[in-house]
Amino acid sequence: MKKIPLRKCVGCKKISPKKSLIRIVKDAQGDISIDLTGKKNGRGAYICKNLDCLAAAFKKKQLDYSFKCKVDETVYQSLKEEFGEKEKGGD
Repeated sequence: MKKIPLRKCVGCKKISPKKSLIRIVKDAQGDISIDLTGKKNGRGAYICKNLDCLAAAFKKKQLDYSFKCKVDETVYQSLKEEFGEKEKGGD
């Protein structure tokens, strides 16, 4: 039986299978983006596929902690917009 990789959501702190979460990645240049493939190079943080978890992560500054740097509010806004598009797209 193959082991299913688990990751913790930075918003709600629930542990879920990796495939059910969205990876947010910070690359070597410091750019933060959504990684739908899960294969981009860089430090990753995982979040559930809903805006509530993103809002909780923003409120608690969890991405700052995960990426070990200050994440600008504009980054959260662009992630929120991308999240909205992903939810409308039907995944």
